[in-house]
Amino acid sequence: MTSNLSSQHWAEDITNLVELLSPAGNLEKLKIALAYGADACYGNVSHFSLRGRAAKQFTYESFAEAVDYTHAMGKRFYATVNGFPFNSQIDALKKHLSRLAAIGVDALIVATPGVLRLAQQIAPQIPIHLSTQANVLNVLDAQCYYEMGVKRIIAAREMSLNDLCEVKSALPQLEIEIFVHGSMCFAFSGRCLISALQHGRVPNRGSCANDCRFDYTYLIQPPNSSTMFDAKECAHFVREPDTGVVMQLIEEDGVGTHIFNAKDLNLAAHIEELVKSGAIDAFKIEGRTKSNYYVAITTKTYHAAINDTMRHDFTPQRYADELATLKNRGFTDGYIIHRPFVRLDTQNHQTALSDGSFAVVAQISENGAAFARGTVRTNESYEIISPLGISPQIVSNELGTIYQFEGRFYVRLHKIRTQSGEELESIHSGNTNAFMLPAQLAAFSFLRTQTKET
Repeated sequence: MTSNLSSQHWAEDITNLVELLSPAGNLEKLKIALAYGADACYGNVSHFSLRGRAAKQFTYESFAEAVDYTHAMGKRFYATVNGFPFNSQIDALKKHLSRLAAIGVDALIVATPGVLRLAQQIAPQIPIHLSTQANVLNVLDAQCYYEMGVKRIIAAREMSLNDLCEVKSALPQLEIEIFVHGSMCFAFSGRCLISALQHGRVPNRGSCANDCRFDYTYLIQPPNSSTMFDAKECAHFVREPDTGVVMQLIEEDGVGTHIFNAKDLNLAAHIEELVKSGAIDAFKIEGRTKSNYYVAITTKTYHAAINDTMRHDFTPQRYADELATLKNRGFTDGYIIHRPFVRLDTQNHQTALSDGSFAVVAQISENGAAFARGTVRTNESYEIISPLGISPQIVSNELGTIYQFEGRFYVRLHKIRTQSGEELESIHSGNTNAFMLPAQLAAFSFLRTQTKET
């Protein structure tokens, strides 16, 4: 890609446009991401990855299956090896890199120069992508890593579009990837110590406790006293009820005690500008530990935004409405356009996690069976969310009706009948029996219902 495309001919000059990279926390999420439009996915087994909890859902065997499945779809899989190893772990790291090489991943995402060199020695045929944990913020660092053999940098979230364009102009052969959606940290691209200080869980080795997002209880204590009570001129604290962690602070009136709680990154409204800049090669969605529905909606929405840009039909409100269906901490466009010190709206002082405007009530499994993920009732309409390029069959029979309204598809059940033949007025997430639908829906479809206005 070039970095000086004019608005008149940018679409003609970009042959592959921009790669959309989605999280694969486990095999099912991988398949969902690919079904909903991802060009590539990223993940790993638990070793040396910064999402140890998610990566534990992969064994080497299931990880190899995921890579093979991805390649069969004509897509790419990148392995995250972006942890910061101790000396005692280097031998294990060597074995891990050898196994990833044998599996045949399409790139290794690493964070340190030492791991970079080791990966090149063990698997010279596999391209290296530099993790955002390496904090590339400028041309100098980008040039250094490029000369070390890095094919792509995943830029620090703190980089502006202008800075990214400067890097691309100076190093046109170096691929640039940026995060466009997901959780934000109060640190330089994740280099946080809060969890390590309070729990001994080291964020940069995959075990972040998410302390910055806890719901804290506000306490007041007078000097030289162990009794907590409401009084002026006292020390002020917040305590996390589940862990007992206490931090001293002064509460601002009307603000609350979420002192670090960053809003979620959401760059959907800027996709057209980012694509037309010619500086970005890949858009990355954060969220290996998030839900199946999150993977589906973020992937499908950003895929639409990229394609709409190509078709000159970019419609930001459409993407905003869809992303608002997800649970979130509020949204911010981060620092891609504005510098951090001029932003006053990147924190959520109200709650650690807000409900989205829709709730998922059912998911269709890979074999086509429908399972409740909430409460499904008869004679209520539920919107059908299908994988990319698939439209449900419009039918009406004794079980219910699938119909289309204002461009969206819905199902209304006249009867809820489980596959074992039992008929119910409603079925809940605790029920592990699949239930029947008026017609077969595509694998990895969802049924959802609106819970509040967007």
